[in-house]
Amino acid sequence: MSSPIVTLSFTEATQKRRSIRTLESKTTVPDSTIVKLAEAAILTVPSAFNNQSTRLTVVFGVDHKKLWSITATALLAKIGEERWNGGTKDRIANYANAYGTIMFWDDESCAAAMKEHAPDIYKDKTEEWVQQSNGMHQYYLWTALEALGLGVNLQHYNPLIDAEVQKTWSIPSDWKLKAQMVFGVPKEGSELGEKPQKLPLEQRLHVFGANAKM
Repeated sequence: MSSPIVTLSFTEATQKRRSIRTLESKTTVPDSTIVKLAEAAILTVPSAFNNQSTRLTVVFGVDHKKLWSITATALLAKIGEERWNGGTKDRIANYANAYGTIMFWDDESCAAAMKEHAPDIYKDKTEEWVQQSNGMHQYYLWTALEALGLGVNLQHYNPLIDAEVQKTWSIPSDWKLKAQMVFGVPKEGSELGEKPQKLPLEQRLHVFGANAKM
């Protein structure tokens, strides 16, 4: 371990959460703590009709490196050497140099079962609800990792890498990759300031009926 555990409140972690792309292959907590967070996400994050369609794959060490080697190979073949050397190579190297990655999946067989059994008035909404639940898993883990002093960024190289990833780690064929969450200790100087806001708060939040005395 490179440094002591840093814990923040939920509100503090939410406020500090940013996309940190320059990460070191270090951690503030044991791997088992990160695995327990993934377990907690699977067991506690909500899903419509309790469909439980989100799946996670956590990779550390050589497996983490392998994931980003697969991504590098696939990207180079797709975009060519000129674009690869124009910045993409360094970006992928940054991800590979982090500590680990959490992959987020949707189990399509589970999602299909929910759609089949949902009441008719909801059938056209089930795909949207599956995506919402996956997003909540992502936010849960991003905030939790931030609370432990780790830096995080979220990538989306699916579906380009799906087949090779599924083959490498024997992932079921009906799992569909949605995102890759990279984590590690932020490099010195990589901290970001206040999150810029594009519109005034009053244009984005409306409140009615609140008790002014509370």
